Amino acid sequence: MLEEVRNGTTRKIDGKPCIYYDGYWIRYYVPPPESLTARKRLIDNLKKRLFHHTEPGINTPGEKLEAAREAFENEHDPARKRVNGAMLAGALFNRATDIFTAVVELEARGVKISPENELMRQCGECFQEALELGKSVRHYSGHEGIDELWGEPFKAFAQPLPDFYHSRYVKLAQTMRDIDRIVDKMAAVFELDPAFEAVVEPIRSFGEIAKLETETMRSDPATFTIWPRFVSTAETVIAFVPQLDPSANGTARKRAQEGLRVLREGKALLTYLSGVRAPMPKSTAEYLARCDEYRREHALPEFQPG
Repeated sequence: MLEEVRNGTTRKIDGKPCIYYDGYWIRYYVPPPESLTARKRLIDNLKKRLFHHTEPGINTPGEKLEAAREAFENEHDPARKRVNGAMLAGALFNRATDIFTAVVELEARGVKISPENELMRQCGECFQEALELGKSVRHYSGHEGIDELWGEPFKAFAQPLPDFYHSRYVKLAQTMRDIDRIVDKMAAVFELDPAFEAVVEPIRSFGEIAKLETETMRSDPATFTIWPRFVSTAETVIAFVPQLDPSANGTARKRAQEGLRVLREGKALLTYLSGVRAPMPKSTAEYLARCDEYRREHALPEFQPG
């Protein structure tokens, strides 16, 4: 019988420290000792990640919180109000990190701040409100919102650090699962088409390196090996040219053009997933449906998962 591995099991695999969650061995990082300084460093990193992966123009400074709130409350056009809400979420997020920075600086000077302190309460309230407003903030691609990017700073503020890292490994496993689903669907569609079957191997290679990119922190020296592989493999996928017979008719050439669009959309989605390191359920479902539509339109056999 196969060994049953429990979530949270750690071991070295090919020299790499790993932790097991939901079917995946994920690169493991030991959580830092509990301290306000460690928590601040984590929140600062989450802040950079959030604004890097969300739509532009919403990184509103914390000192402009009141102005951002007034603009949001006074806007009535739904489309513009959503953007004002995103800007307010950014201001709330920055206000929370401003407060937390001040608390850490006070502690460094010997001033103890209890969790019940007004500053800590205000900090938590700002994170919580940012989370609610952040649900309407979109990924920079415009595809969908990434709730996890707004929820993680609040978790990092409110939860013990080991609990926070546990929740991150769960999300990483979910992200890897979706990468595998997308890669399997892309490969199953394109291997049925002689014009595209040569791209199946690069797609699978890109999926594997995308999972490595997903699990690897930027501060890890391994990124100097993984990131070049990620970029170069992505370039191989994008550079692919359908292998059409010179005598191919207009229908075949039209199918090849559409197939390239499906291929590039899949590569883009895999890139987004490995960047945000969290599931993108709406985008994933839409892309899988797009592959099925392409298969039906061109009478390709249906993908049967193994």
